[in-house]
Amino acid sequence: MKTIKLTLITLAIILSACSTKKKISEEKVEETVIDMHSSMNSLDWNGTYQATLPCADCEGIQTVLKLNNDLTFVKKSKYLGKKDTVFEDKGSFSWSTSGQIITLKNQKTEQYFVGENRIWKLDENGNKITDPDASGLAQYYIFNKQNSQLTDRHWKLVELNGQKVDFDKKKGKQPYLILRPEEENKIYGNAGCNRFFGTFELKEGNQIVFSQLGATKMYCPNMETEKQFLEVLNTADNYSLNGETMTLNKAKMAPLAKFKVAYFY
Repeated sequence: MKTIKLTLITLAIILSACSTKKKISEEKVEETVIDMHSSMNSLDWNGTYQATLPCADCEGIQTVLKLNNDLTFVKKSKYLGKKDTVFEDKGSFSWSTSGQIITLKNQKTEQYFVGENRIWKLDENGNKITDPDASGLAQYYIFNKQNSQLTDRHWKLVELNGQKVDFDKKKGKQPYLILRPEEENKIYGNAGCNRFFGTFELKEGNQIVFSQLGATKMYCPNMETEKQFLEVLNTADNYSLNGETMTLNKAKMAPLAKFKVAYFY
């Protein structure tokens, strides 16, 4: 009889141990699933994010934060309405154990919650900034990812007919262009001295057509860059886009003009 009781007790202990192991195993699986679906593992988080943060004594702090796959970052800031100085900070960042929040390792602790194509700058306690007084300021702490796109970007000219464009503020202005589809497909910019304007049309196969182009009539010491830039706009019939680089081309020939996105200008 004692032998039977002892056997039953032993069996109960074994079954309990198996149940516990199964429970622990299930918990580990569940933790793994959660971890696999974190921002760190599930989102294409690397890239460039931009926001204009609130400022107590200026129009806003234009801020660009670039997150790299090797867990390094570059942060640039400009105080709008003040000097044109751009402040740069760089270093590394780490992920929280949840895989949702990053912490920049710089002069002061900065944390950001990472979401789909945007990140939230968190307060000093690691919480999302809210609007308890309905001031509307919370929206300005959200950084939007600058995805690869052609329109609504400030494209500065960096190469023209295979030659590097050297920008000198004393001789003229930074040549650039911006395409605004919401403004009835308007194009405007500066050719190096004069402002230009017109319309554009996008077609299949990365084709683009500029029309109704016009410009102001100021005179500057060096007008050659401007002349060639405006000729490119009248000649180009297609474009290529690679992240933060765009080229205007004629047929399949070498690029006529190359542009880079300018976040500060």
